Amino acid sequence: MGMDKKIQKKPWIKKNLIYVILSMLLLIFIFYNLINYDDSSTLHVAKDKISIVTVKNEVFKDYIAVTGTVEPIQTIYLDATEGGRVERIFIEEGTKVKKGDAILALSNDKLVLEISNNEAQVERAINDLEQTRINLQNQNISNKNRLNALYYDLIQFKRDYKNNEELFKGGYISEEELAVSRENYERNSKEYKLLKEKTIQDSIFRLHRISSSRKSINRMHKNLDLTRKRLEKLTLKSPINGELASLNPKIGEVINYGIRIGTINILDSYKLKVDVDEFYISRVYKGFKGNCDFSGKLFLAKISKIYPEVIEGKFAVDMTFEEERPSDLRIGQTTRIGLELGESKEALLIPKGGFYQSTGGQWVYVIDTSGTQAVKRNISIGRRNPKYYEVLGGLNKGEQVITSSYDSFGDMDKIILK
Repeated sequence: MGMDKKIQKKPWIKKNLIYVILSMLLLIFIFYNLINYDDSSTLHVAKDKISIVTVKNEVFKDYIAVTGTVEPIQTIYLDATEGGRVERIFIEEGTKVKKGDAILALSNDKLVLEISNNEAQVERAINDLEQTRINLQNQNISNKNRLNALYYDLIQFKRDYKNNEELFKGGYISEEELAVSRENYERNSKEYKLLKEKTIQDSIFRLHRISSSRKSINRMHKNLDLTRKRLEKLTLKSPINGELASLNPKIGEVINYGIRIGTINILDSYKLKVDVDEFYISRVYKGFKGNCDFSGKLFLAKISKIYPEVIEGKFAVDMTFEEERPSDLRIGQTTRIGLELGESKEALLIPKGGFYQSTGGQWVYVIDTSGTQAVKRNISIGRRNPKYYEVLGGLNKGEQVITSSYDSFGDMDKIILK
């Protein structure tokens, strides 16, 4: 019987070689990923779905695009200076008017009655003044007659008193008779002086009263004239040459004092009413100029007035044409205006795009040199015009950025471009 052959065992590494190789490959893969690990969030985006632009260095024109509406250089408001019922309308809206043209007529029975009463009061006052003047004149004549009679009586009493003094000295009359003649003379003298003084005072009073009455009548005449002018105001007339832009009342309507009846546009010249975003309120000043496009031809206009009140995010300015103005302008016509805000100068520029609404201009996605990915980068944006943003920092000339909207990107740090 032969001897059994000893079987030699294979080494462990040879037996598990394939597992060793696989383990080493796994370790290498893990090590590689640890070295190249990037914890930033990424998003894959197709290049043809986004807008990519190149940062360039060019002259930045500091202007904004606004819309101007043609308006008359001045509008005159027609307010009712007297109330009444609309009886007749002479001129319709849109008609050119001249100064003094009658526009509409009102009726006011109460005003007519008031004028009649005022006329009656003036007539009564004139009659009263005449009667007073006659009475005072008669009283003055009566005083003068009495004064004249007293004067002659005074002369008589004085003569009697002087004669009695001589007779008393000669012993022909008694002392009592002398005293009586002296008392008569003195009493008459005092009465004469009093009446003379009263006559003077009465004359002064008469002149004052007549003067006062005449002044009162003059005031009444003036009031009557004013009331009659109110009657004239019942016919509303154009205060200036122009175009009747609006006329609100209708036949038979009752108009109260102070009610806005209509407007007249002065057509000697025109202005542009422009609404500007409140973002520019601190940068817009009187005298700034802009090019206005009318049928492909540019006309220069400048800001003549600024309205500081902000309404719904906008404030208004008036612009007037500098030298030449378009022919055949129509009120309400609109035009695009390039309103200059400052001096043009060279700057880094990127075209405007939807990214601004997503980032507020604080950052953009910048494409790396490989062109396969874009990384978020903080930037600083300064001025802007209808086409470009001025870049103050964060970008260099020649770099490429994504300018389309970032709304679909979420909050990704990196965009992988496919």
